[in-house]
Amino acid sequence: MARYTYERLSAQDNTFLLLETPKVHMHVAATSIFDARPLRTEEGGIDVAAIKRSTEAVLHLIPRYTQKLKQIPLEQHSVWIDDRHFNIDYHIRHTALPRPGTDQQLKRLAARIMAQQLDHSRPLWEMWVVEGLERDRFAMITKMHHCMIDGTSGVDVAQILMSPQPQHHVPEPRTFIPRPAPTRGELWRDELARRWSLPLRAIRDFGEFARETNNVRVEIRNRIRALAQLAGWAMSTASETPLNGRLGPHRNIDWVDMSLEEVKSVRKAFGCTVNDVVLATVAGAVREYMIYRRVNPNEIDFRVSAPVSVRRKEERGKLGNRVSSWIIRLPVAEPDPRRRLEAIAEVTRGLKESKQALGVEMMMAAAEWTPPLLLSLGAQAASGPINMIVTNVPGPQIPLYMLGAKLEVSYPQVPLLENTGLGIALFSYDGKVCWGFNADYGLVPDLELFVRMVEGSFQDLSDAAGIRAIPQQRGFSGPGST
Repeated sequence: MARYTYERLSAQDNTFLLLETPKVHMHVAATSIFDARPLRTEEGGIDVAAIKRSTEAVLHLIPRYTQKLKQIPLEQHSVWIDDRHFNIDYHIRHTALPRPGTDQQLKRLAARIMAQQLDHSRPLWEMWVVEGLERDRFAMITKMHHCMIDGTSGVDVAQILMSPQPQHHVPEPRTFIPRPAPTRGELWRDELARRWSLPLRAIRDFGEFARETNNVRVEIRNRIRALAQLAGWAMSTASETPLNGRLGPHRNIDWVDMSLEEVKSVRKAFGCTVNDVVLATVAGAVREYMIYRRVNPNEIDFRVSAPVSVRRKEERGKLGNRVSSWIIRLPVAEPDPRRRLEAIAEVTRGLKESKQALGVEMMMAAAEWTPPLLLSLGAQAASGPINMIVTNVPGPQIPLYMLGAKLEVSYPQVPLLENTGLGIALFSYDGKVCWGFNADYGLVPDLELFVRMVEGSFQDLSDAAGIRAIPQQRGFSGPGST
């Protein structure tokens, strides 16, 4: 038995490390806003010590929070090992806005934090507690590397850190005892043994696949077709637009929230999915933005990547990535909002039937056999066929609390891939749909305008559905707002 312990990153998790460059940072983030009153100290600040104790009490449920990366020698592949120098004070940070801090100031702070790369010599997460926000609120800006989580597992982490009840007993933190880590030589020896075992593992995995599949021939044909479709997308490039280009070092963050009930009303009126409504809203905004930037929307092929969770029930609660994606051509040439939504709904129905998402799943399975250098080149090439990522993650529809402080809203930020100057992430929570926008400051300096176009595009869909839209404010105003 080995005297050391580690976990090898999956090929998909490792891909997010390979995509990282000095200006392309592959961390996901969220800016969450809370009612400050339950955590206010006598001096008027926020009880950050209590937040640290509460986080320490659940560290054993989030093992990645106390683990760091170690690279396999001669490989572009890493493993997770326990960090024997783990210090929670490094990861939970305390800052403040000049009182009374505005939402605009919070967005600028979130943009600066988003632009900073995580330290790869430590566990890959940070939590910034921001006090001083106007109207009795405080914010928490969290960052985690994408190699740790996808959208679904990110929701699981949030529900571990928070509670569905205002009253929450915090148990005594468990003592963290790091497990022995392997030496470089031991890692290399284990990697050689893994490679020798790959043929036997492939036979075993195919046997399990055959036992769990009703019609092996049909399933194999579907997967090959999906892989061919993915290859077809990869061989052609999306159009150049003002939203695409070489990324700079700075970021621009914005957000808005909508009524989930209203979004669902539009969905019911058109007989489609919530995700179809989201994509149609984005398509309308992109169309208006292209016209504003003097680009003819009739002449561009605008594509988005829409992540699709392939996490099985038995994998719920586990960290790491279990996600595929659809590549969707947005109908930005269509001026009618109803027809845009109908076109997208038709495309997504076809994608479900064709099982296009299996293509990425197959590629990631094959990547376990692929030399890291080829996987790195393939991962970088994969960003070429798209203009933007639009990801929609369903969250709990009940309030969550951080030591009694109610979570009002949470705006996610998705990382930018090379050449994609804007990413959109959505999180539905407690009756709201929270839109988070992450943009390259140089490519999209007028992000606020694009966000207003998103609001206008959704208003057009509501009007087309015969629904009177509820006026929404640009970001949640919090307790005491008018």
